[in-house]
Amino acid sequence: DDASIEALPAAVGDRVDALWNVGGVLHEGERGPERSLDAVDREWLLKSVDVNCAGPILVTKALRKALHAGRRGGANARPASVVANLSARVGSISDNGLGGWYSYRLSKAALNQATVTCARELRRQRTICVALHPGTTDTGLSRPFQARVAPEKLFPVEFTASQLLDIVDGLEEDDSGRFIDWAGVDVEY
Repeated sequence: DDASIEALPAAVGDRVDALWNVGGVLHEGERGPERSLDAVDREWLLKSVDVNCAGPILVTKALRKALHAGRRGGANARPASVVANLSARVGSISDNGLGGWYSYRLSKAALNQATVTCARELRRQRTICVALHPGTTDTGLSRPFQARVAPEKLFPVEFTASQLLDIVDGLEEDDSGRFIDWAGVDVEY
């Protein structure tokens, strides 16, 4: 909620080296990915955008000053900071061969656009912004859909976390704006 987001700067202090925006919603109760346009519901669509895109962008906005890494070579310079937005391959417009999943797809596509837009703006303060696709990870978010996932493509949480940490740890400032999957491979927007 807005009050929690507004309280973040005071709660975290004046320095944030890495911000991981990992919250997301794909299903909740009886609601889930729409298989057709007729199934799209305004309330669910707006909730998906709120949780999957608006939340991460507003948290990033709230922590912008703490993420500021200073001018390269300046007296107050430090290593570049990172904003890592957990996205999903289904948010790729160019990779949408199946359709459906309207609310989730468009909310993650919006998050990807926000990531690129932040990358352009926050480059001046040496904050790297990337979108990350974790693959299908064994969590509550993917559980209803795991029956159709090959066992070798369903990743334990520890594996996914390790992969994504390694990717973020290896980022350079020129990587800002990328959409990267769990294996370190670029995903087309």
